[in-house]
Amino acid sequence: MSTQYTTRYAIGRNEVKTFTTEQLRAEFLMADIMQEDEITLVYTHYDRFIVGGVIPKKQQLTLATIDALKSEHFLDRRELGIINVGSTGVVSVDGVDYTLENKEALYVGQGAKTVIFSSSNADQPAHFYINSAPAHKAFPTTKIGMAEANILSLGSQETANERKIHQLIVNGVVETCQLQMGVTCLQPGSVWNTMPAHQHDRRMEAYFYFDVNPSQAVCHFMGEPTETRHLWVHNEQAVISPPWSIHSGSGTSNYSFVWGMAGENLAYDDMDTYTATELR
Repeated sequence: MSTQYTTRYAIGRNEVKTFTTEQLRAEFLMADIMQEDEITLVYTHYDRFIVGGVIPKKQQLTLATIDALKSEHFLDRRELGIINVGSTGVVSVDGVDYTLENKEALYVGQGAKTVIFSSSNADQPAHFYINSAPAHKAFPTTKIGMAEANILSLGSQETANERKIHQLIVNGVVETCQLQMGVTCLQPGSVWNTMPAHQHDRRMEAYFYFDVNPSQAVCHFMGEPTETRHLWVHNEQAVISPPWSIHSGSGTSNYSFVWGMAGENLAYDDMDTYTATELR
């Protein structure tokens, strides 16, 4: 069996106030989701969101259902978002092949029976990062490249947060039930992401950091706006962000990250923003 999963239960804001660094990392950091020739999943109890990684190096990998879903197929009651953060790879959905280059995405709708991952070159494998959320309707499986993405340019060099946000699996680009995903790339010389920081009580989010130099790191900020906590994150590691938590980060160099959301609505800008002077 190449599909492995662990479960993370929902943690409240008051409980987190007593957590040690080790406890905080155990509950919110996903440090090992990218494993060669494995599909590694984390099933969270925040909006039943699933985070995962797939590196098909020596063999093709088929997404199998997991016991937590109680379904014959993984996508019987779910939708799936896939973003390739490695070299060229192929995702086959019910016999139809979709080639994904670096930072390209694939949305797979509810009801797909077979999803198979492979790399075009085993020496330089694809690294597929995946998110999944419950779905109530079947929308078409759709590939989204950079040409189809909605791209936002935000921030500035003066505030060290110049970045490009590539909205890939979002309302207005592709139809989904609730899943939203995209890639943010920090420009050279910029290190702050999602600043001003924000939270959205109506949905949860997960960040997956990549293109982080092995000798560098990112400090991910979470917690309530007036009582923040932090996690040091390295390349190809992910963080769960509960609805009550802000999410922002600062690196020791520039980097990229995938953001994925699920919850109450599809409005990308539905967020509660906090200026730097409001944070504690």
